[in-house]
Amino acid sequence: MGSLTEFALQTQTTDRGNDTVQSTTPVPKPSNPEPPKNEPILPEQTGVKAQEEEQSSGMSIFFSLLVIGICIILVHLLIKFKLHFLPESVAVVSLGILMGAFIKIIESQQLANWKEEEMFRPNMFFLLLLPPIIFESGYSLHKGNFFQNIGSITLFAVFGTAISAFIVGGGIYFLGQADVIYKMTMTDSFAFGSLISAVDPVATIAIFNALSVDPVLNMLVFGESILNDAVSIVLTNTAEGFAGSDVSTGWETFMQALGYFLKMFFGSAALGTLTGLISAIVLKHFDLRKTPSLEFGMMIIFAYLPYGLAEGIKLSGIMAILFSGIVMSHYTHHNLSPVTQILMQQTLRTVAFMCETCVFAFLGLSIFSFPHKFELSFVIWCIVLVLVGRAVNIFPLSFLLNFFRDHKITPKMMFIMWFSGLRGAIPYALSLHLGLEPIEKRQLIGTTTIVIVLFTILLLGGGTMPLIRIMDIEESQSRRKNKKYINLSKTEKMGNAIETEHLSELTEEEYEAQIFQRQDLKGFLWLDAKYLNPFFTRRLTQEDLLHGRIQMKTLTNKWYEEVRQGPSGSEDEDDEAELL
Repeated sequence: MGSLTEFALQTQTTDRGNDTVQSTTPVPKPSNPEPPKNEPILPEQTGVKAQEEEQSSGMSIFFSLLVIGICIILVHLLIKFKLHFLPESVAVVSLGILMGAFIKIIESQQLANWKEEEMFRPNMFFLLLLPPIIFESGYSLHKGNFFQNIGSITLFAVFGTAISAFIVGGGIYFLGQADVIYKMTMTDSFAFGSLISAVDPVATIAIFNALSVDPVLNMLVFGESILNDAVSIVLTNTAEGFAGSDVSTGWETFMQALGYFLKMFFGSAALGTLTGLISAIVLKHFDLRKTPSLEFGMMIIFAYLPYGLAEGIKLSGIMAILFSGIVMSHYTHHNLSPVTQILMQQTLRTVAFMCETCVFAFLGLSIFSFPHKFELSFVIWCIVLVLVGRAVNIFPLSFLLNFFRDHKITPKMMFIMWFSGLRGAIPYALSLHLGLEPIEKRQLIGTTTIVIVLFTILLLGGGTMPLIRIMDIEESQSRRKNKKYINLSKTEKMGNAIETEHLSELTEEEYEAQIFQRQDLKGFLWLDAKYLNPFFTRRLTQEDLLHGRIQMKTLTNKWYEEVRQGPSGSEDEDDEAELL
Protein backbone atom coordinates (compact mmCIF):
# COMPACT_ATOMS: atom_id res chain seq x y z
CA MET A 1 0.00 0.00 0.00
CA GLY A 2 2.93 2.35 0.63
CA SER A 3 4.17 1.95 -2.99
CA LEU A 4 0.70 2.70 -4.35
CA THR A 5 0.46 5.94 -2.39
CA GLU A 6 3.91 7.07 -3.55
CA PHE A 7 2.93 6.29 -7.17
CA ALA A 8 -0.25 8.42 -6.86
CA LEU A 9 1.63 11.32 -5.27
CA GLN A 10 4.29 11.22 -7.99
CA THR A 11 1.56 11.32 -10.65
CA GLN A 12 -0.04 14.37 -9.08
CA THR A 13 3.20 16.32 -8.53
CA THR A 14 4.89 15.66 -11.90
CA ASP A 15 2.23 17.52 -13.83
CA ARG A 16 0.36 19.60 -11.31
CA GLY A 17 -0.84 22.20 -13.84
CA ASN A 18 -2.08 19.79 -16.53
CA ASP A 19 -5.55 18.69 -15.43
CA THR A 20 -6.02 16.49 -18.49
CA VAL A 21 -2.95 14.44 -17.81
CA GLN A 22 -3.72 14.29 -14.13
CA SER A 23 -7.25 13.05 -14.72
CA THR A 24 -6.39 10.52 -17.40
CA THR A 25 -3.33 9.05 -15.70
CA PRO A 26 -4.37 5.62 -14.39
CA VAL A 27 -3.88 5.48 -10.66
CA PRO A 28 -3.81 1.92 -9.32
CA LYS A 29 -6.71 1.11 -7.05
CA PRO A 30 -6.11 -0.31 -3.61
CA SER A 31 -8.62 -3.09 -4.31
CA ASN A 32 -6.42 -4.53 -7.07
CA PRO A 33 -2.82 -3.91 -5.99
CA GLU A 34 0.12 -4.80 -8.19
CA PRO A 35 2.89 -6.93 -6.79
CA PRO A 36 5.87 -4.80 -5.73
CA LYS A 37 8.07 -6.00 -8.59
CA ASN A 38 9.92 -2.72 -9.06
CA GLU A 39 10.92 -2.37 -5.40
CA PRO A 40 14.61 -3.08 -4.90
CA ILE A 41 15.49 -5.88 -2.54
CA LEU A 42 16.82 -4.38 0.66
CA PRO A 43 20.43 -5.10 1.57
CA GLU A 44 19.23 -6.57 4.91
CA GLN A 45 17.47 -9.37 3.02
CA THR A 46 20.38 -10.59 0.88
CA GLY A 47 23.94 -9.73 0.12
CA VAL A 48 26.66 -8.65 2.52
CA LYS A 49 24.33 -7.71 5.37
CA ALA A 50 22.58 -11.09 5.32
CA GLN A 51 25.92 -12.91 5.28
CA GLU A 52 27.12 -10.88 8.28
CA GLU A 53 23.91 -11.67 10.19
CA GLU A 54 24.27 -15.36 9.32
CA GLN A 55 27.88 -15.39 10.52
CA SER A 56 26.89 -13.59 13.74
CA SER A 57 24.07 -16.07 14.37
CA GLY A 58 26.44 -18.97 13.71
CA MET A 59 28.94 -17.60 16.21
CA SER A 60 26.16 -17.11 18.79
CA ILE A 61 25.07 -20.73 18.36
CA PHE A 62 28.68 -21.93 18.60
CA PHE A 63 29.29 -19.84 21.72
CA SER A 64 26.09 -21.09 23.41
CA LEU A 65 26.89 -24.74 22.67
CA LEU A 66 30.47 -24.25 23.87
CA VAL A 67 29.21 -22.78 27.16
CA ILE A 68 26.72 -25.63 27.64
CA GLY A 69 29.43 -28.22 26.89
CA ILE A 70 31.79 -26.74 29.48
CA CYS A 71 28.95 -26.63 32.04
CA ILE A 72 28.06 -30.30 31.38
CA ILE A 73 31.67 -31.25 32.12
CA LEU A 74 31.50 -29.16 35.31
CA VAL A 75 28.30 -30.91 36.47
CA HIS A 76 29.87 -34.29 35.66
CA LEU A 77 32.87 -33.42 37.83
CA LEU A 78 30.57 -32.36 40.67
CA ILE A 79 28.82 -35.73 40.51
CA LYS A 80 32.05 -37.72 40.05
CA PHE A 81 33.83 -36.17 43.04
CA LYS A 82 30.60 -36.25 45.11
CA LEU A 83 30.43 -32.51 45.72
CA HIS A 84 26.74 -32.92 46.55
CA PHE A 85 26.67 -30.00 48.97
CA LEU A 86 27.04 -27.52 46.08
CA PRO A 87 23.86 -26.83 44.06
CA GLU A 88 24.46 -26.99 40.33
CA SER A 89 22.96 -23.54 39.79
CA VAL A 90 25.61 -22.04 42.09
CA ALA A 91 28.43 -23.86 40.28
CA VAL A 92 27.19 -22.92 36.79
CA VAL A 93 26.64 -19.25 37.68
CA SER A 94 30.13 -19.09 39.20
CA LEU A 95 31.58 -20.64 36.03
CA GLY A 96 29.68 -18.07 33.95
CA ILE A 97 31.19 -15.25 36.00
CA LEU A 98 34.70 -16.64 35.47
CA MET A 99 34.09 -17.06 31.73
CA GLY A 100 32.75 -13.51 31.50
CA ALA A 101 35.85 -12.16 33.26
CA PHE A 102 38.11 -14.17 30.93
CA ILE A 103 36.30 -12.84 27.83
CA LYS A 104 36.54 -9.29 29.21
CA ILE A 105 40.32 -9.65 29.58
CA ILE A 106 40.58 -10.97 26.00
CA GLU A 107 38.52 -8.03 24.71
CA SER A 108 40.64 -5.52 26.65
CA GLN A 109 43.73 -6.93 24.93
CA GLN A 110 41.90 -6.59 21.57
CA LEU A 111 42.43 -10.27 20.81
CA ALA A 112 38.74 -10.92 20.09
CA ASN A 113 35.32 -9.30 20.32
CA TRP A 114 32.53 -11.57 21.55
CA LYS A 115 30.24 -8.89 22.99
CA GLU A 116 27.34 -9.76 20.73
CA GLU A 117 27.66 -13.50 21.32
CA GLU A 118 27.71 -13.25 25.12
CA MET A 119 24.68 -10.95 25.29
CA PHE A 120 21.61 -12.46 26.96
CA ARG A 121 18.67 -12.02 24.59
CA PRO A 122 15.26 -11.94 26.34
CA ASN A 123 13.43 -13.11 23.19
CA MET A 124 15.65 -16.18 22.95
CA PHE A 125 14.97 -16.90 26.62
CA PHE A 126 11.17 -16.62 26.39
CA LEU A 127 10.80 -18.38 23.02
CA LEU A 128 13.43 -21.15 23.21
CA LEU A 129 14.83 -21.67 26.71
CA LEU A 130 11.95 -21.13 29.13
CA PRO A 131 9.16 -23.25 27.49
CA PRO A 132 11.04 -26.61 27.78
CA ILE A 133 11.87 -25.90 31.44
CA ILE A 134 8.27 -25.06 32.37
CA PHE A 135 6.77 -27.91 30.30
CA GLU A 136 9.13 -30.47 31.85
CA SER A 137 8.22 -29.18 35.33
CA GLY A 138 4.54 -29.77 34.66
CA TYR A 139 5.14 -33.08 32.87
CA SER A 140 7.23 -34.58 35.68
CA LEU A 141 4.80 -33.48 38.40
CA HIS A 142 3.35 -36.17 40.69
CA LYS A 143 -0.30 -35.59 39.91
CA GLY A 144 -1.87 -37.29 42.92
CA ASN A 145 -0.31 -35.06 45.57
CA PHE A 146 -0.61 -32.02 43.30
CA PHE A 147 -4.39 -32.27 42.88
CA GLN A 148 -4.89 -33.16 46.55
CA ASN A 149 -3.07 -29.95 47.54
CA ILE A 150 -4.26 -27.71 44.72
CA GLY A 151 -5.92 -25.29 47.17
CA SER A 152 -2.80 -24.78 49.28
CA ILE A 153 -0.57 -24.58 46.20
CA THR A 154 -2.82 -21.94 44.61
CA LEU A 155 -2.87 -19.92 47.84
CA PHE A 156 0.94 -19.84 48.02
CA ALA A 157 1.46 -19.29 44.28
CA VAL A 158 -1.19 -16.64 43.59
CA PHE A 159 -1.82 -14.79 46.85
CA GLY A 160 1.69 -15.31 48.22
CA THR A 161 3.33 -13.99 45.06
CA ALA A 162 0.90 -11.05 44.96
CA ILE A 163 1.69 -10.22 48.61
CA SER A 164 5.42 -10.29 47.89
CA ALA A 165 4.97 -8.16 44.76
CA PHE A 166 2.89 -5.54 46.63
CA ILE A 167 5.37 -5.34 49.54
CA VAL A 168 8.43 -4.96 47.29
CA GLY A 169 6.70 -2.65 44.79
CA GLY A 170 5.00 -0.53 47.45
CA GLY A 171 8.18 -0.25 49.49
CA ILE A 172 10.21 0.90 46.46
CA TYR A 173 7.54 3.44 45.50
CA PHE A 174 7.19 5.03 48.98
CA LEU A 175 10.93 5.01 49.62
CA GLY A 176 11.38 6.77 46.28
CA GLN A 177 8.74 9.34 47.19
CA ALA A 178 10.66 9.98 50.43
CA ASP A 179 13.86 10.51 48.38
CA VAL A 180 15.57 7.63 50.16
CA ILE A 181 16.22 5.71 46.93
CA TYR A 182 15.80 6.23 43.19
CA LYS A 183 12.28 7.57 42.49
CA MET A 184 10.04 5.36 40.32
CA THR A 185 6.39 5.46 39.30
CA MET A 186 3.79 3.19 40.88
CA THR A 187 3.47 0.93 37.83
CA ASP A 188 7.24 0.61 37.38
CA SER A 189 7.67 -0.18 41.08
CA PHE A 190 4.96 -2.85 40.97
CA ALA A 191 6.43 -4.32 37.76
CA PHE A 192 9.80 -4.66 39.47
CA GLY A 193 8.19 -6.13 42.60
CA SER A 194 6.37 -8.68 40.44
CA LEU A 195 9.40 -9.82 38.46
CA ILE A 196 11.65 -10.12 41.49
CA SER A 197 9.05 -12.32 43.25
CA ALA A 198 9.66 -15.23 40.82
CA VAL A 199 11.30 -17.98 42.92
CA ASP A 200 13.59 -20.54 41.31
CA PRO A 201 12.35 -24.03 42.27
CA VAL A 202 15.54 -26.00 41.49
CA ALA A 203 17.53 -25.46 44.68
CA THR A 204 14.43 -25.45 46.90
CA ILE A 205 13.28 -28.84 45.65
CA ALA A 206 16.78 -30.31 45.86
CA ILE A 207 17.00 -29.24 49.50
CA PHE A 208 13.61 -30.71 50.41
CA ASN A 209 14.40 -33.96 48.62
CA ALA A 210 17.71 -34.15 50.46
CA LEU A 211 15.99 -33.67 53.81
CA SER A 212 13.52 -36.48 53.03
CA VAL A 213 10.62 -34.35 54.23
CA ASP A 214 6.99 -35.38 54.01
CA PRO A 215 6.10 -35.95 50.32
CA VAL A 216 2.94 -33.86 50.65
CA LEU A 217 4.93 -30.91 51.99
CA ASN A 218 7.50 -31.48 49.24
CA MET A 219 4.73 -31.31 46.64
CA LEU A 220 3.33 -28.17 48.28
CA VAL A 221 6.62 -26.33 47.83
CA PHE A 222 7.25 -27.80 44.38
CA GLY A 223 3.82 -26.80 43.06
CA GLU A 224 4.14 -23.33 44.55
CA SER A 225 7.57 -22.84 42.97
CA ILE A 226 6.35 -23.88 39.51
CA LEU A 227 3.12 -21.86 39.53
CA ASN A 228 4.96 -18.93 41.10
CA ASP A 229 7.03 -18.38 37.94
CA ALA A 230 3.95 -18.21 35.74
CA VAL A 231 2.07 -15.95 38.18
CA SER A 232 5.06 -13.61 38.44
CA ILE A 233 5.26 -13.30 34.64
CA VAL A 234 1.53 -12.57 34.39
CA LEU A 235 1.74 -9.96 37.18
CA THR A 236 4.71 -8.27 35.47
CA ASN A 237 2.87 -8.18 32.14
CA THR A 238 -0.18 -6.75 33.94
CA ALA A 239 1.85 -3.93 35.49
CA GLU A 240 3.64 -3.26 32.21
CA GLY A 241 0.33 -3.15 30.32
CA PHE A 242 -1.01 -0.43 32.63
CA ALA A 243 2.16 1.66 32.59
CA GLY A 244 0.71 4.26 30.22
CA SER A 245 -2.98 3.94 31.09
CA ASP A 246 -5.08 7.05 31.56
CA VAL A 247 -7.32 5.93 34.39
CA SER A 248 -8.74 8.59 36.69
CA THR A 249 -8.59 6.80 40.05
CA GLY A 250 -6.39 4.20 41.64
CA TRP A 251 -9.45 2.01 42.34
CA GLU A 252 -10.32 1.86 38.64
CA THR A 253 -6.72 1.00 37.82
CA PHE A 254 -6.73 -1.78 40.42
CA MET A 255 -10.00 -3.26 39.15
CA GLN A 256 -8.84 -3.18 35.52
CA ALA A 257 -5.50 -4.74 36.45
CA LEU A 258 -7.30 -7.44 38.46
CA GLY A 259 -9.57 -8.21 35.51
CA TYR A 260 -6.58 -8.36 33.16
CA PHE A 261 -4.73 -10.70 35.54
CA LEU A 262 -7.73 -13.02 35.92
CA LYS A 263 -8.20 -13.12 32.16
CA MET A 264 -4.52 -13.92 31.60
CA PHE A 265 -4.37 -16.52 34.39
CA PHE A 266 -7.57 -18.46 33.80
CA GLY A 267 -7.63 -17.94 30.02
CA SER A 268 -4.09 -19.26 29.63
CA ALA A 269 -4.74 -22.17 32.03
CA ALA A 270 -7.93 -23.08 30.13
CA LEU A 271 -6.10 -22.93 26.80
CA GLY A 272 -3.30 -25.19 28.04
CA THR A 273 -5.77 -27.63 29.59
CA LEU A 274 -7.83 -27.77 26.38
CA THR A 275 -4.72 -28.40 24.27
CA GLY A 276 -3.65 -31.23 26.57
CA LEU A 277 -7.10 -32.84 26.41
CA ILE A 278 -7.15 -32.58 22.60
CA SER A 279 -3.73 -34.27 22.44
CA ALA A 280 -5.05 -37.10 24.63
CA ILE A 281 -8.07 -37.64 22.34
CA VAL A 282 -5.93 -37.50 19.17
CA LEU A 283 -3.38 -40.03 20.42
CA LYS A 284 -6.14 -42.23 21.84
CA HIS A 285 -7.99 -42.59 18.53
CA PHE A 286 -4.98 -42.41 16.17
CA ASP A 287 -2.94 -45.43 17.18
CA LEU A 288 0.69 -44.48 16.49
CA ARG A 289 2.18 -47.01 18.89
CA LYS A 290 3.72 -49.14 16.14
CA THR A 291 5.61 -46.09 14.75
CA PRO A 292 7.28 -44.47 17.78
CA SER A 293 8.97 -41.78 15.66
CA LEU A 294 5.58 -40.43 14.51
CA GLU A 295 4.20 -40.76 18.03
CA PHE A 296 7.11 -38.87 19.53
CA GLY A 297 6.87 -36.16 16.84
CA MET A 298 3.19 -35.64 17.62
CA MET A 299 4.00 -35.25 21.33
CA ILE A 300 6.67 -32.63 20.58
CA ILE A 301 4.18 -30.67 18.43
CA PHE A 302 1.51 -30.69 21.15
CA ALA A 303 4.12 -29.73 23.74
CA TYR A 304 4.98 -26.41 22.06
CA LEU A 305 1.60 -25.74 20.43
CA PRO A 306 -0.12 -24.01 23.40
CA TYR A 307 2.83 -21.65 23.94
CA GLY A 308 2.75 -20.29 20.40
CA LEU A 309 -1.04 -20.03 20.34
CA ALA A 310 -1.25 -18.28 23.73
CA GLU A 311 1.43 -15.75 22.82
CA GLY A 312 -0.26 -15.16 19.47
CA ILE A 313 -3.60 -14.23 21.07
CA LYS A 314 -1.92 -12.16 23.84
CA LEU A 315 -2.26 -14.63 26.70
CA SER A 316 0.49 -16.10 28.88
CA GLY A 317 2.36 -18.83 27.01
CA ILE A 318 4.13 -19.93 30.20
CA MET A 319 0.87 -20.53 32.06
CA ALA A 320 -0.60 -22.36 29.04
CA ILE A 321 2.39 -24.67 28.54
CA LEU A 322 2.54 -25.46 32.27
CA PHE A 323 -1.07 -26.66 32.42
CA SER A 324 -0.66 -28.40 29.09
CA GLY A 325 2.29 -30.35 30.52
CA ILE A 326 0.29 -31.35 33.61
CA VAL A 327 -2.69 -32.54 31.55
CA MET A 328 -0.59 -34.32 28.89
CA SER A 329 1.33 -36.17 31.60
CA HIS A 330 -1.89 -37.19 33.34
CA TYR A 331 -3.80 -38.39 30.26
CA THR A 332 -1.83 -38.31 26.98
CA HIS A 333 1.23 -40.06 28.38
CA HIS A 334 -0.74 -43.24 29.03
CA ASN A 335 -1.81 -43.41 25.37
CA LEU A 336 1.83 -43.79 24.28
CA SER A 337 3.86 -46.91 23.66
CA PRO A 338 6.36 -47.89 26.39
CA VAL A 339 9.28 -46.86 24.14
CA THR A 340 7.87 -43.36 23.60
CA GLN A 341 7.00 -43.02 27.30
CA ILE A 342 10.63 -43.54 28.31
CA LEU A 343 11.91 -41.50 25.35
CA MET A 344 9.62 -38.59 26.26
CA GLN A 345 10.78 -38.51 29.88
CA GLN A 346 14.48 -38.64 29.10
CA THR A 347 14.27 -36.18 26.20
CA LEU A 348 12.37 -33.61 28.26
CA ARG A 349 14.84 -33.93 31.13
CA THR A 350 17.83 -33.54 28.82
CA VAL A 351 16.42 -30.52 26.99
CA ALA A 352 15.29 -28.87 30.26
CA PHE A 353 18.73 -29.46 31.80
CA MET A 354 20.50 -27.89 28.81
CA CYS A 355 18.16 -24.89 28.84
CA GLU A 356 18.57 -24.37 32.60
CA THR A 357 22.35 -24.68 32.28
CA CYS A 358 22.45 -22.19 29.42
CA VAL A 359 20.29 -19.73 31.36
CA PHE A 360 22.41 -19.87 34.54
CA ALA A 361 25.67 -19.63 32.58
CA PHE A 362 24.50 -16.55 30.66
CA LEU A 363 23.29 -15.11 33.95
CA GLY A 364 26.89 -15.19 35.18
CA LEU A 365 28.17 -13.85 31.86
CA SER A 366 25.70 -10.94 32.01
CA ILE A 367 27.79 -9.15 34.63
CA PHE A 368 30.21 -8.16 31.88
CA SER A 369 27.88 -8.03 28.88
CA PHE A 370 26.07 -4.68 29.17
CA PRO A 371 26.51 -1.29 30.92
CA HIS A 372 25.36 -1.10 34.53
CA LYS A 373 23.94 1.56 36.80
CA PHE A 374 24.63 0.63 40.39
CA GLU A 375 23.13 2.47 43.37
CA LEU A 376 24.06 0.95 46.71
CA SER A 377 21.06 2.29 48.63
CA PHE A 378 18.61 1.01 46.00
CA VAL A 379 20.20 -2.46 45.99
CA ILE A 380 20.29 -2.78 49.80
CA TRP A 381 16.68 -1.66 50.26
CA CYS A 382 15.53 -3.99 47.48
CA ILE A 383 17.26 -6.98 49.11
CA VAL A 384 15.64 -6.10 52.45
CA LEU A 385 12.20 -5.75 50.84
CA VAL A 386 12.63 -9.05 48.97
CA LEU A 387 13.46 -10.91 52.19
CA VAL A 388 10.60 -9.21 54.07
CA GLY A 389 8.15 -9.93 51.23
CA ARG A 390 9.13 -13.60 51.19
CA ALA A 391 8.72 -13.80 54.98
CA VAL A 392 5.26 -12.17 54.90
CA ASN A 393 4.36 -14.62 52.12
CA ILE A 394 5.56 -17.83 53.84
CA PHE A 395 4.93 -17.47 57.58
CA PRO A 396 1.35 -16.09 57.78
CA LEU A 397 0.04 -18.27 54.92
CA SER A 398 1.66 -21.41 56.40
CA PHE A 399 0.18 -20.58 59.81
CA LEU A 400 -3.25 -20.10 58.17
CA LEU A 401 -3.00 -23.34 56.18
CA ASN A 402 -2.11 -25.37 59.28
CA PHE A 403 -5.68 -24.87 60.54
CA PHE A 404 -6.97 -26.86 57.56
CA ARG A 405 -4.16 -29.36 56.98
CA ASP A 406 -3.49 -32.78 58.48
CA HIS A 407 0.20 -32.52 57.48
CA LYS A 408 1.35 -29.49 59.45
CA ILE A 409 4.07 -27.15 58.22
CA THR A 410 6.53 -26.89 61.10
CA PRO A 411 8.34 -23.62 61.97
CA LYS A 412 11.61 -25.28 60.94
CA MET A 413 10.23 -25.99 57.47
CA MET A 414 8.79 -22.46 57.24
CA PHE A 415 12.23 -21.03 57.92
CA ILE A 416 13.89 -23.29 55.32
CA MET A 417 11.17 -22.36 52.79
CA TRP A 418 11.86 -18.68 53.45
CA PHE A 419 15.64 -19.05 53.35
CA SER A 420 15.65 -21.16 50.18
CA GLY A 421 13.50 -18.78 48.15
CA LEU A 422 16.21 -18.27 45.55
CA ARG A 423 15.79 -16.03 42.52
CA GLY A 424 16.79 -17.38 39.13
CA ALA A 425 16.93 -16.39 35.48
CA ILE A 426 13.25 -15.45 35.09
CA PRO A 427 13.56 -12.15 37.05
CA TYR A 428 16.64 -11.22 35.04
CA ALA A 429 15.01 -11.98 31.68
CA LEU A 430 11.88 -10.06 32.72
CA SER A 431 13.99 -7.06 33.75
CA LEU A 432 15.55 -6.94 30.27
CA HIS A 433 12.11 -7.34 28.71
CA LEU A 434 10.67 -4.25 30.43
CA GLY A 435 10.43 -1.20 28.17
CA LEU A 436 11.35 1.36 30.81
CA GLU A 437 12.28 4.93 30.01
CA PRO A 438 14.72 6.64 30.43
CA ILE A 439 17.55 4.24 29.68
CA GLU A 440 19.20 4.79 33.08
CA LYS A 441 16.09 3.41 34.81
CA ARG A 442 16.29 0.25 32.68
CA GLN A 443 19.99 -0.13 33.49
CA LEU A 444 19.30 0.38 37.21
CA ILE A 445 16.56 -2.28 37.24
CA GLY A 446 18.75 -4.71 35.25
CA THR A 447 21.78 -4.22 37.50
CA THR A 448 19.75 -4.48 40.72
CA THR A 449 18.06 -7.67 39.49
CA ILE A 450 21.44 -9.26 38.69
CA VAL A 451 22.77 -8.36 42.15
CA ILE A 452 19.68 -9.80 43.90
CA VAL A 453 19.76 -12.99 41.82
CA LEU A 454 23.47 -13.53 42.46
CA PHE A 455 23.00 -12.68 46.15
CA THR A 456 20.29 -15.30 46.59
CA ILE A 457 21.99 -17.97 44.47
CA LEU A 458 25.54 -17.59 45.77
CA LEU A 459 24.96 -16.58 49.41
CA LEU A 460 21.60 -18.11 50.30
CA GLY A 461 22.07 -21.13 48.03
CA GLY A 462 25.63 -21.65 49.21
CA GLY A 463 24.55 -21.23 52.84
CA THR A 464 21.83 -23.84 52.62
CA MET A 465 24.06 -26.73 53.66
CA PRO A 466 25.38 -24.99 56.84
CA LEU A 467 21.79 -24.03 57.67
CA ILE A 468 20.65 -27.66 57.39
CA ARG A 469 23.51 -28.81 59.58
CA ILE A 470 22.69 -26.20 62.24
CA MET A 471 18.92 -26.85 62.28
CA ASP A 472 19.03 -30.65 61.85
CA ILE A 473 21.72 -31.75 64.30
CA GLU A 474 19.93 -34.96 65.36
CA GLU A 475 18.85 -35.85 61.83
CA SER A 476 22.34 -35.19 60.45
CA GLN A 477 23.81 -37.56 63.08
CA SER A 478 21.32 -40.28 62.14
CA ARG A 479 22.15 -39.69 58.47
CA ARG A 480 25.85 -40.20 59.22
CA LYS A 481 25.08 -43.48 61.01
CA ASN A 482 23.00 -44.66 58.08
CA LYS A 483 25.60 -43.29 55.64
CA LYS A 484 22.94 -41.15 53.98
CA TYR A 485 24.33 -37.93 52.53
CA ILE A 486 22.51 -34.81 51.48
CA ASN A 487 22.58 -34.56 47.71
CA LEU A 488 21.83 -31.18 46.09
CA SER A 489 22.58 -32.42 42.56
CA LYS A 490 19.32 -32.27 40.62
CA THR A 491 20.85 -33.93 37.55
CA GLU A 492 22.01 -37.01 39.46
CA LYS A 493 18.67 -37.36 41.27
CA MET A 494 16.54 -36.88 38.14
CA GLY A 495 18.75 -38.80 35.73
CA ASN A 496 18.94 -42.08 37.61
CA ALA A 497 15.22 -42.79 37.84
CA ILE A 498 12.25 -43.38 35.60
CA GLU A 499 8.91 -42.27 37.01
CA THR A 500 7.02 -45.48 37.77
CA GLU A 501 3.66 -43.75 37.70
CA HIS A 502 4.39 -42.91 34.06
CA LEU A 503 4.75 -46.58 33.09
CA SER A 504 1.19 -47.74 33.66
CA GLU A 505 0.38 -51.15 32.20
CA LEU A 506 -3.17 -51.69 33.47
CA THR A 507 -5.72 -53.45 31.32
CA GLU A 508 -9.40 -52.44 31.32
CA GLU A 509 -10.32 -55.10 33.89
CA GLU A 510 -7.35 -54.29 36.17
CA TYR A 511 -8.15 -50.56 36.10
CA GLU A 512 -11.81 -51.11 37.04
CA ALA A 513 -10.77 -53.46 39.85
CA GLN A 514 -8.34 -50.84 41.17
CA ILE A 515 -11.03 -48.14 41.18
CA PHE A 516 -13.48 -50.48 42.91
CA GLN A 517 -10.95 -51.15 45.69
CA ARG A 518 -10.27 -47.44 46.25
CA GLN A 519 -13.48 -46.22 47.87
CA ASP A 520 -11.72 -43.31 49.64
CA LEU A 521 -11.56 -41.12 46.54
CA LYS A 522 -13.46 -37.85 46.83
CA GLY A 523 -14.11 -34.74 44.78
CA PHE A 524 -12.05 -34.29 41.65
CA LEU A 525 -10.04 -37.47 42.23
CA TRP A 526 -13.26 -39.54 42.19
CA LEU A 527 -14.55 -37.71 39.09
CA ASP A 528 -11.21 -38.20 37.35
CA ALA A 529 -10.94 -41.91 38.17
CA LYS A 530 -14.58 -42.66 37.35
CA TYR A 531 -15.17 -40.64 34.16
CA LEU A 532 -12.29 -38.45 32.89
CA ASN A 533 -9.50 -41.04 32.91
CA PRO A 534 -11.48 -43.72 31.05
CA PHE A 535 -12.64 -41.14 28.49
CA PHE A 536 -9.25 -39.57 27.68
CA THR A 537 -6.95 -42.58 28.06
CA ARG A 538 -6.85 -45.87 26.24
CA ARG A 539 -6.98 -48.97 28.41
CA LEU A 540 -4.64 -51.64 27.15
CA THR A 541 -5.91 -54.93 25.81
CA GLN A 542 -3.86 -58.07 26.39
CA GLU A 543 -2.70 -57.82 22.78
CA ASP A 544 -1.47 -54.21 23.27
CA LEU A 545 0.29 -55.22 26.46
CA LEU A 546 2.01 -58.14 24.75
CA HIS A 547 3.07 -56.02 21.78
CA GLY A 548 4.53 -53.32 24.04
CA ARG A 549 6.54 -55.84 26.03
CA ILE A 550 7.82 -57.52 22.85
CA GLN A 551 8.83 -54.11 21.47
CA MET A 552 10.73 -53.22 24.63
CA LYS A 553 12.37 -56.66 24.81
CA THR A 554 13.44 -56.52 21.16
CA LEU A 555 15.05 -53.08 21.56
CA THR A 556 16.73 -54.09 24.81
CA ASN A 557 18.12 -57.32 23.39
CA LYS A 558 19.40 -55.54 20.29
CA TRP A 559 21.17 -52.93 22.38
CA TYR A 560 22.51 -55.59 24.76
CA GLU A 561 23.95 -57.66 21.92
CA GLU A 562 25.75 -54.62 20.51
CA VAL A 563 27.19 -53.80 23.93
CA ARG A 564 28.33 -57.37 24.56
CA GLN A 565 30.03 -57.78 21.21
CA GLY A 566 31.82 -54.45 21.38
CA PRO A 567 34.02 -53.02 18.62
CA SER A 568 36.17 -56.16 18.40
CA GLY A 569 33.22 -58.56 18.16
CA SER A 570 34.39 -60.56 21.20
CA GLU A 571 32.30 -61.73 24.11
CA ASP A 572 33.91 -62.12 27.47
CA GLU A 573 31.38 -63.69 29.81
CA ASP A 574 33.81 -63.79 32.72
CA ASP A 575 34.15 -60.02 32.66
CA GLU A 576 30.38 -59.75 32.32
CA ALA A 577 29.80 -61.95 35.35
CA GLU A 578 32.35 -59.97 37.35
CA LEU A 579 30.60 -56.68 36.50
CA LEU A 580 27.20 -58.11 37.46
